[in-house]
Amino acid sequence: MEWLDRLAQALELNAPTNEEVAAVLEAARDVAHGVERRITPVSTFLLGRHVEHLVAAGTSREEALASSIEALRATLPTGPAEEGSGQAG
Repeated sequence: MEWLDRLAQALELNAPTNEEVAAVLEAARDVAHGVERRITPVSTFLLGRHVEHLVAAGTSREEALASSIEALRATLPTGPAEEGSGQAG
């Protein structure tokens, strides 16, 4: 995670914990496999913005990430991947 630590430092942010990295990667996987791979980076961008919003409102970073991931998962389709996912069928 050395590179992530350097990126966080360059962006003047606290580096993510191992647990945060694992949670975000799992959420990204859910989007990639359940919705569409090419929007996965944008979904994680929105996830981060929501975490930032909740933290600014006084929520702990840990709770904000859990809440944001819960909201993300609530939007995932329950059936096969949405059309245009680029997944082999």
